[in-house]
Amino acid sequence: MPSVRQPAPARSSLHPVSFMLLMVLVGLNLRPALSSLAPLLPRVEASTGISNVGIGALTTLPVLCLGLFAPLAPWLSNRLGAERSLSAALLVLATGLALRGLATPFWLFAGTLLVGAGIGVVGSLLPAFVKRELPRAADLTTGVYTMALCLGGALGAGLSIPMAEALGSWSLALMSWSALAIAALIAWWRMMPQPSTPGTRPAITGNTRELMRQPLAWHVMLLMGAQSSLAYIVFGWLPSLLIERGYDAAQAGWMMAASVMVQLFAALAAPWIARLGRDQRPVLLLTLSMVAGGLSLLLVGPIEWRWAGVLLLGLGQGGGFSMALTLIVLRTADSRLAGKLSGLVQGGGYTLAALGPLAVGVMRDFELGLPIINLALLSIAVLAAGFAWLAGRQRRLELDDQGRLFTRVYR
Repeated sequence: MPSVRQPAPARSSLHPVSFMLLMVLVGLNLRPALSSLAPLLPRVEASTGISNVGIGALTTLPVLCLGLFAPLAPWLSNRLGAERSLSAALLVLATGLALRGLATPFWLFAGTLLVGAGIGVVGSLLPAFVKRELPRAADLTTGVYTMALCLGGALGAGLSIPMAEALGSWSLALMSWSALAIAALIAWWRMMPQPSTPGTRPAITGNTRELMRQPLAWHVMLLMGAQSSLAYIVFGWLPSLLIERGYDAAQAGWMMAASVMVQLFAALAAPWIARLGRDQRPVLLLTLSMVAGGLSLLLVGPIEWRWAGVLLLGLGQGGGFSMALTLIVLRTADSRLAGKLSGLVQGGGYTLAALGPLAVGVMRDFELGLPIINLALLSIAVLAAGFAWLAGRQRRLELDDQGRLFTRVYR
């Protein structure tokens, strides 16, 4: 077994509690941009004349941008510093949210592109910050900011219709979320952590091809892609699918909001529960089973079981997403490897995940029914379970004394 090079721990000027609060505020911004659009899609379609395929592309674009721009985070981190890179990404996110409020197809797509780019970079940088600032509690800290991320998604889904009604415009409702991004930007700029030792920032070095030769990296990436595909199908299409099932727009929005709100508890609890076992496979498989059951109950199950479906879907998706992010820090030895793996996993995973919302848009354009759509979603869940079985095993990416990457197997 190669000897392992242990990097010196980094020290931050920011208190752990302040760092956690900052992570929560930043995390709150990573989902409202996506979940706030879904309940308003019928109004957007009626106002702009965008077709089902166009709406599918609009819901797919931010997820695709997450994949395309997440790998840029290591490059930006090396040149600007991770702290300034995150500041720039928050500014891009706020700008994109404001542009979507201009309410024409061009600005909707342009703003959505910027939104996806900003979220992609921010989301890729956060695991490296967590691994650097709180290495001994990186998995639990990931659960905390994932909980904040889920809360942001719930607020976006639940408040979209009421805000549109109060402001008299769906476009102003979309634009208003830029205020939250600006607040996070100001807080980050004033409080962002600064490592006291030069060179300990989560800058990423090395060849990505070397990382891609490790099967473990592929297992985590493909798990992220499959489970994220289901998540963004829910964010992009669940309210429309529920309306097709017979619910009105407000009911559909609140059902989605309730499901996302349930994710808060699962996102925080899943990493704690996963610590009790030798590997993470039981928790991962349980969460994916809940997602499959919840979707089936909502789309084709008895109407009276709808709230059970909402509960199962929320618990499954909150726990599954939290565990997918947690695997990035659990499967790496230090913050540099965590940042490098994060860029690969979120870049490749979200690029694959973008196919999900687009596929649902195509199926709806061909007027395929809810049973066929549900069957497609169950197939994705089964695929995710296969990758979860491989990614959940006790393995970790490490560097030997010569800086060569290898996978350590724990028995």
